[in-house]
Amino acid sequence: MNNTVRNTLGICAGLTLAVATALADNVLTNPGFESDAPGQSQNLVGWTWYGQSWGNTFNETGAEARSGNNYFKVFPGFTKSINYSGIQQDYPAAPGTTYTAEGWAKMISSDSLTGSNVAWIEVSFRDAHANQLALYRSSLINTNAILAGTFPKDTWVSLPITNQYDPNNYTVTNTTTMLVAPPGTTVARYQVVLQGDVAGSTGSVYFDDLTLNLTSPAATAPAGDWRLVWSDEFNQPDGSAPDATKWSYETGGNGWGNHELEYYTSRTNNARIEAGKLVIEAREESFSGKNYTSARLLTKGKHAWTYGRIEARMKIPHGQGIWPAFWMLGANIASTSWPTCGEIDIMENIGREPGLIHGTVHGPGYSGSGGIGGPASLPGGSAFADDFHVYSIEWETNRIRWSVDGQPYFTVTPASLPPGTKWVYNQPQFMLLNLAVGGAWPGNPNATTILPQRMVVDYVRVYQKSVPPLPAQNLRISN
Repeated sequence: MNNTVRNTLGICAGLTLAVATALADNVLTNPGFESDAPGQSQNLVGWTWYGQSWGNTFNETGAEARSGNNYFKVFPGFTKSINYSGIQQDYPAAPGTTYTAEGWAKMISSDSLTGSNVAWIEVSFRDAHANQLALYRSSLINTNAILAGTFPKDTWVSLPITNQYDPNNYTVTNTTTMLVAPPGTTVARYQVVLQGDVAGSTGSVYFDDLTLNLTSPAATAPAGDWRLVWSDEFNQPDGSAPDATKWSYETGGNGWGNHELEYYTSRTNNARIEAGKLVIEAREESFSGKNYTSARLLTKGKHAWTYGRIEARMKIPHGQGIWPAFWMLGANIASTSWPTCGEIDIMENIGREPGLIHGTVHGPGYSGSGGIGGPASLPGGSAFADDFHVYSIEWETNRIRWSVDGQPYFTVTPASLPPGTKWVYNQPQFMLLNLAVGGAWPGNPNATTILPQRMVVDYVRVYQKSVPPLPAQNLRISN
């Protein structure tokens, strides 16, 4: 963020990238049970059943199906104790991947749930030993829901999985549409569950058209023993501020050493959560003597890292005078000052160059216009602002390598620095996300600039090597 002209010394600078991003839709096998033979069967393609061997979980064929010809039916086990019946399916999952999930359920009036019987759909994220690391559930189907009218009989009801639970005490901790695989995850488990009561109460529930949609790319960690150690998936409620345990704000309108025009605030007008993403918004408005506002978030004093793969999936803004940045600064900046602390710019773009992004380092003797960096472009001159892209660095002892969507485009090593200067990238650095307006490098907004402009961040993730495995946790389906 301290630049006027770019020096492109380094390795593989200026590469045009061939980018391809593919997201799965529904990753479940046989989600509507149409792969099963007509009639009743307890052995469903792609699913593992649990419950009673005499058969209280099975495929049905008939007009009750929501779509196609088949659906799934489950009823209690009648064991004179709390009992669980249903089906489950495991899907390989990497830490940091995100999903949405739902299903459809129906009860008929002649056989609706009674007593304390309860049913639901859930997604849990588990480690290699099947220990439950995170848990999300739909709303519950029980007699209370029937009486309240939230689960009417004789019609198919959508059950989005939106309630996040503490996997240890089974209390609801959050409401979100974004299901996030935590560190240590190897499997996402989708389950249909019916919990039968002690009294042997009756009733059954039908399920159909189940979905587990992958909504972000699997984490593209490099080969080797990289492991996710920190992330923010921004899955707080809409309109809320960024997580205060991870981010703080730098506020003010002093130009920030670059002749910038904005006043950085801590308001949700300028930084907030929307639909599972962080939005940093630059606005044209009078505020504390400035004509523009925006936000500058940082992990300083909360989180800092030495080495690792640091990445963010973002959709950047566009327009003359608009300057989005994803970058890092040495945690010792208070004692050594800039640029001795070192700066790593993971991604910068200036609005007048919609088809270029830059990766750069600044250090003692090579800062500002003398920073060491390289650009990247998209095929055909496409604008980076047109879509989301993953911007990353792989930072090792004597090498930093920049990539877009997994495609490397620039590398810097100590040999890349001017003679007599020092490599200072061997100590902790904290992370920053900001959206500047104006400045010596991008120039100021003009009549073509449209405001507000938004930098939208899907996630930020940090990987490191040789991290010990997570401790095992006890496995429970329900309390």
